Amino acid sequence: MKKICLFGALLLFAAAGAQAEQVGEVSTEFKLLGANHKIVIEAFDDPDILGATCYVSRAKTGGIKGSLGLAEDTADASIACRQTGPITLPKDVSSGKRDGERVFRKSTSILFKTLQVVRFYDQKRNALVYLSYSDKLINGSPKNSISAIEIRPWAHPAAEQNSQ
Repeated sequence: MKKICLFGALLLFAAAGAQAEQVGEVSTEFKLLGANHKIVIEAFDDPDILGATCYVSRAKTGGIKGSLGLAEDTADASIACRQTGPITLPKDVSSGKRDGERVFRKSTSILFKTLQVVRFYDQKRNALVYLSYSDKLINGSPKNSISAIEIRPWAHPAAEQNSQ
């Protein structure tokens, strides 16, 4: 019974994390039964840094297993992050104390495989660096993607248009 409770708790933990908003998707392979294989594009805001948004594209397995949530998605993913508003860094981020902190997690299989995004701060270049990668309980994948946001003063685009 203890093993079942532990397994249930692990599944709930794997499902928890930052929420992403689906921006779009494209089919990559037709499946006669079940959903098509797809590439899904999702956006998420850094939970600790207002004005930092990342877009992640990832493979989503279709077919019958994919439709039932039993398929394991591949480790293929890409990330692009942008400044979408004024950014003020918390002191523990700007000092580097929170380098490598996970800011996004998405389960990509029924058991223990996740797509993760971690954040670093490059003090010399005043940039936030985001790394996406996939891992499993036993072994991960070396496939990864990286994006950086150079932090700049923010002027809202509508204010710039009104001043011209």
